[in-house]
Amino acid sequence: MEKHLAGLSAGTVIAVSRSAGHTFSKPNEGSIRLIEGLGVEGDAHLGVTVKHRSRVAKDPTVPNLRQVHLIHAELIDELEAAGFRVWPGAMGENVTTRGVNLLGLPTGTILRLGPEAAVEVTGLRNPCRQLNDFQPGLMNATLDRDADGNLIRKAGIMAVVRAPGEIKPGDRVEVELPSKPHCKLEPV
Repeated sequence: MEKHLAGLSAGTVIAVSRSAGHTFSKPNEGSIRLIEGLGVEGDAHLGVTVKHRSRVAKDPTVPNLRQVHLIHAELIDELEAAGFRVWPGAMGENVTTRGVNLLGLPTGTILRLGPEAAVEVTGLRNPCRQLNDFQPGLMNATLDRDADGNLIRKAGIMAVVRAPGEIKPGDRVEVELPSKPHCKLEPV
């Protein structure tokens, strides 16, 4: 796991997004407010229990481990270079960051977003077919294989809100790793 922790320096919030409806893309905002234990104020995924429609259909009582979705701007750069038209919020994330290796974080990492807010990383976003509905081939572009043939999911990470606060573009992102042993991220 330690080799995956390289490059976990502090970064920057590039964009913040939310949508009151269950839309795929989320419009950018000047700021968003995180509410402890619930998620992003005014976002359709706000709540103690799961709000993603497919998960609600299976079991609406499951805890919401997907209160905040974060994507690294480096993925957007990669997808644009491959010919996709994407931008912050286009793939449904609430927070777009730059300079933090989000996919290399262990479960339980605390990300301090701006002066007050903090989220705890719960796992990976599992890319879904909605990406292909948005742009054909986008789902496969967010998947890769490592040298050993293991699947890499690049569509961002999910988190729960541990400290409330407002966040906005330009805010600093600070990484606080959990105690060892570290557990690698799995889809949630």
